[in-house]
Amino acid sequence: MQISGKILIAIFIFHLIGLSDYQKSEKSDIHQLWLDCKLEGVIDFKIFNFAVLGYKRIDNLNKKNILTLIDYSKPSTAKRFFVIDLENKKLIYRCYVAHGKNSGENYAKSFSNTMESLKSSLGFYLTAETYAGEHGYTLRLDGLEKGINDNARKREIVIHGADYVSEEFIKKYGIIGRSWGCPALPQDISKEIINKIYGGSCLFIYADDESYKANSVFLNN
Repeated sequence: MQISGKILIAIFIFHLIGLSDYQKSEKSDIHQLWLDCKLEGVIDFKIFNFAVLGYKRIDNLNKKNILTLIDYSKPSTAKRFFVIDLENKKLIYRCYVAHGKNSGENYAKSFSNTMESLKSSLGFYLTAETYAGEHGYTLRLDGLEKGINDNARKREIVIHGADYVSEEFIKKYGIIGRSWGCPALPQDISKEIINKIYGGSCLFIYADDESYKANSVFLNN
């Protein structure tokens, strides 16, 4: 049986309308979650929306329902590291976080997936195992985006504590100290945060970077 061109066009339009309605509903649900977590004025909704959409597309997440978000569109002097409990709908950690030495000074503006670049990498990660490293208690990360952050383990891009991530460092130098690409946290809270997020939870590192937004499968699927 042949289907006329008009019927095919009608089916296509119906599909688009249905998809559009679904997307509107999904965005509305994420917006409500953003409000429930009391993130207004804390995390831009556009960024939170990106993070949750990507979170939903990760197949092998654990059951912690924890989303960690780093917003590198903010300066290093802002508390731009967030851990959100999606199940209980609340922000549980907010603190300073370093970016890579060659990514920029107060703002991270340049990103890389290349060995020895000393730059941060954007995108979606899964947290992995912990170990005792050069900087103490440390959390390994596995980048999920090919060509964007999938060299994270090889580059030893990890979460650890650092004394250059503190209020005192800001008062003395005007910025947070920079790492070799790792999202380093304040020393006094790093272990507690690592214990909360390790073992297969989602980490999303964002910056207002057009190349990333154009090439990320998670944001364009």
